[in-house]
Amino acid sequence: MYADFQNEIYLSGLTGVVPSLPTDLTRLEPLAKEKLSREAYAYVAGSAGTGDTARENREAFRRRRLVPRMLAGHTTCDLTTRVLGETLPVPVLLGPVGVLRQLHPDGELAVARAAEAMGVTMVLSTAASHTMEEVAEVAGPRWYQLYWPNDRDLAISFLDRAKAAGYTALVVTLDTFTLAWRPRDLDNGYLPFLRGLGNQNYFADPVFSAGAGDDPILHWAALFGNPSLTWDDLVFLREHWDGPIALKGIQDTEDARRAVDAGMDGIVVSNHGGRQVDGAVGALDALPPITHAVGDQIDVLFDSGIRSGADVVKALALGAKAVLVARPYAYGLALAGEAGVRHVLRCLLAETELTLRLSGHGDVTSPSLDILQNVT
Repeated sequence: MYADFQNEIYLSGLTGVVPSLPTDLTRLEPLAKEKLSREAYAYVAGSAGTGDTARENREAFRRRRLVPRMLAGHTTCDLTTRVLGETLPVPVLLGPVGVLRQLHPDGELAVARAAEAMGVTMVLSTAASHTMEEVAEVAGPRWYQLYWPNDRDLAISFLDRAKAAGYTALVVTLDTFTLAWRPRDLDNGYLPFLRGLGNQNYFADPVFSAGAGDDPILHWAALFGNPSLTWDDLVFLREHWDGPIALKGIQDTEDARRAVDAGMDGIVVSNHGGRQVDGAVGALDALPPITHAVGDQIDVLFDSGIRSGADVVKALALGAKAVLVARPYAYGLALAGEAGVRHVLRCLLAETELTLRLSGHGDVTSPSLDILQNVT
């Protein structure tokens, strides 16, 4: 079904109509760079330190090669998966990306509309530049990503608001209790939150507003992140969120086991796209030992470095039930708003389906380690 996008493009080509954006999603970034301000581009594209972790994310994919199997007899391909108690039509979600209004005036609203049109779940960032309620008005299936603030009453308020607005799962980002050393942003002297962009969920919150006084941005700076958190604090989340919870930023097998012991429903194997720790392990390299360690005790998702349908299939083969894509759709948003996000999703899902079929698989649960070959 998703692969029909390929036929649509070829048929349109008969009348001289070609896609307005590249179908190779790696070509979107340089185009977005030409369109965006220096500050906005650097914020999205930038990584921690030298960028070594971001590069390693991509190298980890290149080191693993697909081994197609022939005469498999599959006439259809089912992309359905079940994650955090929900049946998803595809194993791809739109990961949380903050401050999207710096890329396009419609920001998160355009992303939500595109995701809804495609039936894809959107994970909304706490650092969104539109409030969770505004996004919920136009969104389809949606999860909420929490940056756990240094104020428990504010955390409770965020969770209550997300539940009331129809967000069905909670994704808690653990790796960003403080911002990393990010040279591109530092060289530009640019942090959007200090300019009142990306704080919209805070500014709209009654608990935040009650303590903000005359300087809400200074108040935001005092509350963002909570380095004092420990595994024992996860009990607090269970007390105030009655839906499924996934911990995002897991890169170590022991942390994955502790998430199981804490009764979490899922984990996202992720290094934040290389934005937090320079010199860290490539996220895809962290995936196999983690999935081996936890088995089917917890749902394992993956992000950091997804750029193609082949990448999606490789992550599935290494044990992920679904992946989160981020920068590609952000670049699509920058280039063409809602239509750009839809284009990214259509390309990614078409290529995922075609790669599965051409590799000899009829659904997203059948790829396994034996379809991959490691190269050095």
